[in-house]
Amino acid sequence: MPTGERPERGLVSSLRALGATVAQLAGTRAELALVELGEMAERRKRALVFIIVGSVFLAMGLLLAAFFVVALFWDTYRLAAIAGVTLLYLAIGVGTLLRLRALEEASPKPFEATLRELSLDREMLRPRDE
Repeated sequence: MPTGERPERGLVSSLRALGATVAQLAGTRAELALVELGEMAERRKRALVFIIVGSVFLAMGLLLAAFFVVALFWDTYRLAAIAGVTLLYLAIGVGTLLRLRALEEASPKPFEATLRELSLDREMLRPRDE
């Protein structure tokens, strides 16, 4: 048995094992990314449903309340009632948009866990100076 075959066989098997490990690592990271993408899509769908349903019913309730206030003050303070209801609607709209922006800023970044794991993988693969 030539002595050259043994190290080559060891090198080939080591390279195969390294390739399999890298492929498994990439597969795991891809699965994690897909899970995070699915979770993000589900959160968006749920939020959209709540936004639509809440907005429709809130708009109906506010419209009826506005009609009631304007009808109540129609004979005496009609313009003041209309102005008050309008200002209230504007304040609610601005407050809602500000709250939505705060929620978006506070939500986790897409693929945060995947990027963190890839960063840890890079750190593990870097040569260490001893």
